[in-house]
Amino acid sequence: MMIMALVVCSALVRAQQYALDLDGHELNPLAADSGKVVVLVFVRRDCPVSSRYAPAIQQISKQYRDRASFWLVFPDKTDSPQAIRGYLADYGYQLPALRDPDHWLARLGRVQITPEVAVFDRNHHLVYDGRIDDWYRDLSRSRPAPTTHELEDAIGAASAGRVVARSEVRGVGCYISDLE
Repeated sequence: MMIMALVVCSALVRAQQYALDLDGHELNPLAADSGKVVVLVFVRRDCPVSSRYAPAIQQISKQYRDRASFWLVFPDKTDSPQAIRGYLADYGYQLPALRDPDHWLARLGRVQITPEVAVFDRNHHLVYDGRIDDWYRDLSRSRPAPTTHELEDAIGAASAGRVVARSEVRGVGCYISDLE
C-alpha cells in the first residue's frame, strides 16, 4: 500500500513538471540549456485580446530570436491540439506551441490572464511576469499604440544580466479558468 502511494505521488509530481507539445509529448521549455532567455507567452484561442496581440508577439519574437526562445502556451484545458493548430495557422504563428492543461507553466510563470508572459533568465529564474505592453487599458479600450514595452524591456535586461525594472505588471485580457 505504501509503495503504491509513493508511485502515485511520484507520477503526480512528474506530471506537474511538464507541459504537452501538440503531439502529446511531455516537454519542459526550461530544460533546454540554450543559453537564452526563455519567454512563455500565454494565450487563449477564445480571447480577443490574445488574438489582437498575434502580430506584436510575432514581431517581438523575430526581433529577439537571437537572445530569447519563445513558446506559445495554451492553458485552456479544453483546447485540443487540432484546434490549437488551426489557431496557429489562422494567425500565421511560427512559434512552438505547448498545452498546459494542468497549469504547471501558468503557476511557474505566475500568470493569471491571457495574454501575459513569463520571462526567465538564462539560469531559468523568473524575472518578469505580466503584460506585453500597455496597449490595452481594459477589455474594451485600447490605445492607438503602446506607450510602454514591458516584455521587450524584460528580455533586454535578462539577456544583459541586469535586474528587470518592474518584475510584475498585470495585463488586460481573459482570465485563465481553473487556475488554482
